[in-house]
Amino acid sequence: MPLALLIVVLLFLQWPLRDWLGAGSSKANDLAQAMFALYVAVALRHAARRDAHLVSRPDLTHAGGRWLRTLRGVGAPLAILPWALFVCWQGTPMVWRSVRGLESFPETANPGYFVVKVALLLLAALLALQSLVDLWRAVRQAAASTGGNTP
Repeated sequence: MPLALLIVVLLFLQWPLRDWLGAGSSKANDLAQAMFALYVAVALRHAARRDAHLVSRPDLTHAGGRWLRTLRGVGAPLAILPWALFVCWQGTPMVWRSVRGLESFPETANPGYFVVKVALLLLAALLALQSLVDLWRAVRQAAASTGGNTP
């Protein structure tokens, strides 16, 4: 929450900095963009972990019996995990080059654009890890409900 408030303050300060001081608004905007990218990377994983994100499907955890609950528990991680791993695999060289060169924002040449690219990799890695945890839980729960033994 404090990070979100800081982002709001930085975005709000753009206008007074530009109108009253005539400088600093682009730095405030670029810093807010980098912080927002990090915030989104962590917040999406956090919302998924708590099952608090908005979805376009009805909640199926209490309907349809054991088979449908198992399908929901295994289906989401199996849909997310390959894409998250693909983004990690394909994005790592780009992110590494950006960090190594301390890439700046293209429009303003302010430093810090590499943080936005690091946030992309962070998001993909966190979603991959969360998908593995969700898949592991779903498999253990399915095995427990069918009476199977799991380590």
